[in-house]
Amino acid sequence: MKPTTRLRIMDHFRRQQTASAQELSRALGMTRANIRHHLVVLEANDFVEVIGQRREGKGRPENIYGMSRRVLGDGLDELSSALLDEWLGRLPDGEREAGFRSVAGRLGAGFAGERAGSLLKRLTDAVRFLNGLHYQARWEAGASGARLIFGHCPFSAIIEKHPDLCRVDAHLLEECIGQGVLQSAKLERLAQGLPQCIFLVL
Repeated sequence: MKPTTRLRIMDHFRRQQTASAQELSRALGMTRANIRHHLVVLEANDFVEVIGQRREGKGRPENIYGMSRRVLGDGLDELSSALLDEWLGRLPDGEREAGFRSVAGRLGAGFAGERAGSLLKRLTDAVRFLNGLHYQARWEAGASGARLIFGHCPFSAIIEKHPDLCRVDAHLLEECIGQGVLQSAKLERLAQGLPQCIFLVL
């Protein structure tokens, strides 16, 4: 089967790292307009990104494309895990909880919602803020009170090695809603197979 144009473009980036629409046009034997169309689609789907510009002659600068950071990946998971190992390894057991609370305070530093007043408003503000941190959070009322549900763990890549990071989540929630929480589920799989974490509001 002949590879599609977008696969050929991605293959070109794997070999050459960067290219302009004009360079891709020459390399693949296609019109620049056709190449631009495919680049727009690839960029919209986070496969490529503009990494710079180049001016040739007196015309407008031309965008230089490369594979996106999402496609290339990074070493942030490994770095985060190594930093946690180093930091936690230096903390006496009695100081770890204070350390997790301090990290949660830094994560929550940008929270501008209500910390007093109605629980409904506090929960709504907290969910909005947490979703900006990629938690896919929501809250719901239950017979035993309100509960906050995380549909995504932003630390999922390292949570198995560092399960204590759930303490950061708990402290972050308490910081946002001004009330204690208790984790009742950790990466519990739903019927659809998706994991979720649940915190009960005390």
